[in-house]
Amino acid sequence: MALRKNHCYITIKRAFTRKSKVKSKSYIKTIPPKKLAKFIMGDIPGYHSKKYKYKVSMVMNKDIQIRDNSIEASRQLIHRQLEEGAKGNYCLFVSVYPHHILRENKMITGAGADRMQTGMAHSFGQPVGVAAQIYAGNALFTIFCQKESISLVRKALNEARTKLPGDKSIVVKDINREVKK
Repeated sequence: MALRKNHCYITIKRAFTRKSKVKSKSYIKTIPPKKLAKFIMGDIPGYHSKKYKYKVSMVMNKDIQIRDNSIEASRQLIHRQLEEGAKGNYCLFVSVYPHHILRENKMITGAGADRMQTGMAHSFGQPVGVAAQIYAGNALFTIFCQKESISLVRKALNEARTKLPGDKSIVVKDINREVKK
């Protein structure tokens, strides 16, 4: 079964995250598994020891909902490029968690389909995946690095932009100046 196009799920309507403990009383029987494998990568102890001087973030410019499989694909791309170019000299955080359950009311098309489907009689839909709801100004990925790695980090984030929907910008901040203010 193929995934529906992303524009079907891109707008934020409301967060639907709850599942009933009593399966017979709930529309949502099970929550689909999340495809995100890791949320923190790189040199994690270095982040806690204030080793890094710069913070580079991919920030969303508009409210958007992004499926977990596109977040995972872009995370793998960023992590792979940073491991090749700046091994052990970065710390990557995925700043969002996919909670929202995506639903689909499957419709049968073709000859004889009118006798097999219920149409909109029970249109709540079956769970097909999960997504993260990200609001304008919030970061999707945050990478801590040194000054010499900023160009590599920006390049990796720019390549990951193609795998994600919506309008995004890359923000570079000097952590030392941020702390002094």
